[in-house]
Amino acid sequence: MVTNLVNVRYLTGFSGSSGMLLVATDRALLLSDGRYRDQSADELSAAGVEAAIEIGRPSQQLEALDLATRGLGRLGLEADDVTWSGKERLASSLSCMASGASLVPTRGVVEALRIVKDEGELARIEAAADIADVALAQVKEQLKQGLTELEFAVELDFEMRRRGADGVSFETIVASGPNGARPHATVSDRRIAPGELVVVDFGAEVDGYRSDMTRTVCVDTVGSPELLDMLDAVLIAQRAGVRTLRPGATGGDVDAACRESLTKAGFGDLFVHGTGHGVGLQIHEAPAIAQGGTDILVEGAVVTVEPGAYLPGVGGVRIEDTLVITATGARALTKSTKDTIL
Repeated sequence: MVTNLVNVRYLTGFSGSSGMLLVATDRALLLSDGRYRDQSADELSAAGVEAAIEIGRPSQQLEALDLATRGLGRLGLEADDVTWSGKERLASSLSCMASGASLVPTRGVVEALRIVKDEGELARIEAAADIADVALAQVKEQLKQGLTELEFAVELDFEMRRRGADGVSFETIVASGPNGARPHATVSDRRIAPGELVVVDFGAEVDGYRSDMTRTVCVDTVGSPELLDMLDAVLIAQRAGVRTLRPGATGGDVDAACRESLTKAGFGDLFVHGTGHGVGLQIHEAPAIAQGGTDILVEGAVVTVEPGAYLPGVGGVRIEDTLVITATGARALTKSTKDTIL
């Protein structure tokens, strides 16, 4: 029983906000409500998925599920998605349970399939990355006009939508000056001034798939020698991490390459987050690129490499690309220049 809506979409193409998918050895059943009567049929057909569809009220969906699960000995549930009350409701409502069937917790079954992207998935992620690249190139000169963080974020988001994005990957981060020392800063009405660093973290969404990119830029000359040194150190660290990407490497290997590089440069203590993550239908998914991480990289996985350094009260630097693991290394899907000075 697949209840995580992202996993439902991965398996069927269905993108509604309410639905469950029963997957048996020889059949599949999608359950949803009347809002998605037409959409569910259209999306499953477009994805080439052969599954029965049951549309109705929650009680009707439960009746259809009861009928479809009769005779089963075990029913797997997504343990990280099903609530205790949901489990109890199934246990008391399905007739197969009275016949001795058991509910079995599962973890990461569909998520493991999602790690390796097929050609269609890669095409969508690359299209999202291309839109983000072009959007940044089109609007970054506006930073010279003294916009606020919020004003620039709005311009960037609008440009991505104007160029074909279905939406943004996540809430765009524009963090200037001391706000840049907060890795996940919230955009504010702070006006962007010459000489300070501006961390811009954003992405586009195309047909459910996402891109992720961070660039750190400055209007005119960087005002602090220490920040200039941080910029150079983070750029070198990011290159070190990218060079480590290959099938068989672990997420911990990539993180260590970035962390060791920044430590040698004297900024290791200012790197306060993990190095990256998988990207696909979610902006954060497997594999994890983190300190001590054991996730093994495989060909076809899409990940980010995004080391950073953050000096409290002064500013921060982060440089990030989305890349796909290839047979011999990795290929960048985000291609925006890493030039700092505008």
